[in-house]
Amino acid sequence: MRINYQKITIIRASQAPKENINDQLQWLGGSLGLFNLRDKDKSCFRIFIELIKASRLGNSISSDELAEMLSLTRGTVVHHLTKLMEAGIVIHKTNHYALRSDTLFNLVEEMEHDFGRMIKILKDVATDIDRKLEFR
Repeated sequence: MRINYQKITIIRASQAPKENINDQLQWLGGSLGLFNLRDKDKSCFRIFIELIKASRLGNSISSDELAEMLSLTRGTVVHHLTKLMEAGIVIHKTNHYALRSDTLFNLVEEMEHDFGRMIKILKDVATDIDRKLEFR
C-alpha cells in the first residue's frame, strides 16, 4: 500500500507581533514549523517571501530564478521548496513553484480544511481500532 504524506505542523507560539510585517511573517512561518534554527541564513524564509511576492503578482517562479535572486544554490532552494510542498504551502507546476493560494489568509484556511480532513480520518481509524480491540 502506497501512502501519500502531507506534513501539517502547527507550533503554539507566543503572541503574534502586531506592528512589524517582517516579524509577523516570521511568526506565521515559525508557527507552521517552516523555519528553524538550523536555517542560519534564513533561506526558507527568504524563499517564502519571494513566493509571496510572486503570488501577489499572479506569477509562479522556478527554482533557478529563486536561486539566482537569493544567491543560493539550486540544491538549497529545492530542499526548502520540497519542505514547503510537503507542508501543503507550495505547489509545483511545469517547473515553477507558487503558493497554494492567492493570499496568506486563503492559504491558512486551506490548511485548516486539510487539518480537519485529517482529524476526521484519524477519528475514523481510531473508532475502527477501538471496535476491533473491544474487550472480547
